[in-house]
Amino acid sequence: MSTEKKIQTVKDFFAAIGRDDREGLLALVAEDIEWIIPGEEWPLAGTHRGHAGLADLLETASKSIEASTEPREFVAQGDRVLVVGFARGKIKATNKTFEDDWIFAVTVRDGRLTNIREYVDTQALARAAQLDASGPA
Repeated sequence: MSTEKKIQTVKDFFAAIGRDDREGLLALVAEDIEWIIPGEEWPLAGTHRGHAGLADLLETASKSIEASTEPREFVAQGDRVLVVGFARGKIKATNKTFEDDWIFAVTVRDGRLTNIREYVDTQALARAAQLDASGPA
């Protein structure tokens, strides 16, 4: 698979996220997909495996946050595509907003995403997820 096709597959993945197209997402990822989100005190943090893990992650995300994600740059070498982007959103439980510069390191093999590792501003997300002593903002 060419580098351009790998980049297009990752672009299609982000487009499916933007459309909330779960079937489209599942068609683009391997059965044994592994999505790693580092961090603590963040409901999306952890290692999510397989289609069931991806579905759980997306469900948790839809219940937890409202966000717009903007992939800005795609850099590819071998099986790896790095995506540099920006997100802006709100944590539903606290009504606090966040801005997050991020990088996704995505592995694409045989036309499907097999591994995603997010590098996100976990501090910004954790701050937005924290309740104030007086309750939600």
